Amino acid sequence: VVSLAGFCLSSKEPTYKNAIASIDGNICRCTGYKSIEKAAGRVAGLLEERNGGEPILFATLTKILPGYFNHIQERLSKLPSNQKTSPGTEKLVGGGTDLYVQQHDKMVDATIDFIAVNSELKGIKKIGNKCVIGGAATVSDIINCNFFSDYFPGILSFTKLVSSTPIRNMATIAGNFVNASPIGDLTIFFLALDAELTLKSGDETRVVALRNFYKGYKQLDKTPTEFIEKISFDLPAPGTLFNFEKVSKRTHLDIASVNTAISIRVENNFVVAAGLSAGGVGPVPLFLKQTSAFLTSKNIDEILVEEAIEIALSEISPISDARGTAAYKQRLLSQLIKAHFITLFPALNVEKLLNIAHEEY
Repeated sequence: VVSLAGFCLSSKEPTYKNAIASIDGNICRCTGYKSIEKAAGRVAGLLEERNGGEPILFATLTKILPGYFNHIQERLSKLPSNQKTSPGTEKLVGGGTDLYVQQHDKMVDATIDFIAVNSELKGIKKIGNKCVIGGAATVSDIINCNFFSDYFPGILSFTKLVSSTPIRNMATIAGNFVNASPIGDLTIFFLALDAELTLKSGDETRVVALRNFYKGYKQLDKTPTEFIEKISFDLPAPGTLFNFEKVSKRTHLDIASVNTAISIRVENNFVVAAGLSAGGVGPVPLFLKQTSAFLTSKNIDEILVEEAIEIALSEISPISDARGTAAYKQRLLSQLIKAHFITLFPALNVEKLLNIAHEEY
């Protein structure tokens, strides 16, 4: 209900597809989905009569939403903000989509500094050949960025594998990094791109490579007072291809068992540069340094893929847990690396790639 209300208050085109997308974070096991989908479709049909009108006014006049929604903005502006007892005692929070689950009891009474509402930390900019992303930018900001899809044509399909629409609207990219999950989807995405983080504490800033940010399980090269002010990376040069793969128990709305990304620059079938990352196969999100170096300065063929997989498997140390055994995760990464090359290089012999056998299995 809340998600559909948000859809009614948004300026998105009132199509059935958009209505369904607005509730794609809701998984209900107490009833069937079809009645919910029909209701969302009916709401979208009612909104078609809006014809570009002001969303709140139309929704209240047609009694889709209660009349008090007309005064919501005014009422929100009068709410008192948390009073900070002294600088530095507040907890910095981006979207809070992980933190409020992990530390709910602590967060209820904590003094919060919501950096997500800081306009100076929002936005995605193209500066020369670099992309600069504010520390409070969300996954949805990436999706809606007018130039991001030019460099990453598959961004919509990639991000559909990352949580749900309500979470993508709130979750910050920097928060995904700092949460330090070994299977953080956005972390794996940006590891392949060799992103840099600008950390800020007071008036002091410093830059650290994302690939050097993780020192151990949930251990970061970051002091308690530092936060990620911005994220930057070189935009892909001509000839650069990118792909993201993820496997989870459900295709959508689930945590990865294994995920991986690759950025590979190719000229005349010759690899000029490569960056391969993987999650779910070690205590931290991994940049596969040896595999990436091995791929560089080689011609693309099926043998190269086979040898790269062997090196990748030597760089990982998965454990058995609820998402699968260690051997299963090794097998998944092997298959997902093949998927990278099958997707990006359709001239490769798919049957030969799929039949590559490894002694481990």
